[in-house]
Amino acid sequence: MTFNALRPVATKILEPIARAMADSGITPNAISLLSLLFAALSGFLYYYSDSNPLFVLVAGLLVALNSFFDAMDGLMARYLNIASARGDFLDHVIDRYSDVFIICGIFFGGYVDWQIGTAAIVGVLLVSYLGTQAQALQLGRYYGGIIGRADRLVLIMLSSVVYFFYQSPVYGFSALGWMIIIIGIGSHITAFQRIAHIWKQLGE
Repeated sequence: MTFNALRPVATKILEPIARAMADSGITPNAISLLSLLFAALSGFLYYYSDSNPLFVLVAGLLVALNSFFDAMDGLMARYLNIASARGDFLDHVIDRYSDVFIICGIFFGGYVDWQIGTAAIVGVLLVSYLGTQAQALQLGRYYGGIIGRADRLVLIMLSSVVYFFYQSPVYGFSALGWMIIIIGIGSHITAFQRIAHIWKQLGE
């Protein structure tokens, strides 16, 4: 929601890079798969980071790379005039796997109880499902709500940096733990916001 509003600005900045990458012969699908690889590696590092805060910082950097390359594939496809339903489908599938790798890596790494982590990932997947469900109902892709994917990724990156410098818990949770809690609560609120929006649109 908040960071998604900056999409036009980000697009203007990233378009020249996307064009250069496309002109080099790299395919959008290869970039999509590379973004998935970065997400999987970040989840792996979060999972094994309990004894090494540097792993958390590197994992946060990999999340940033996942976000960067996730933005690149669509821009490259449009520039090359090869955007397709198949490419859009692959992008959504990879985004969902990326969300699971990153968030599950954090809560399986012990930063929150598994019950909290499970509630968070369910909320995240519901938000994404409802966005694409609006599209399936011919209402257009819907990105509304207080926490979208861009917001989640920014929160994860920021909390990773904070954790690197300060690992001590605050009221029982570290920066990464609180981030999962915030994403969990925010995602379920966002899900209800999207449900209300879609329901209203269907009644018009």
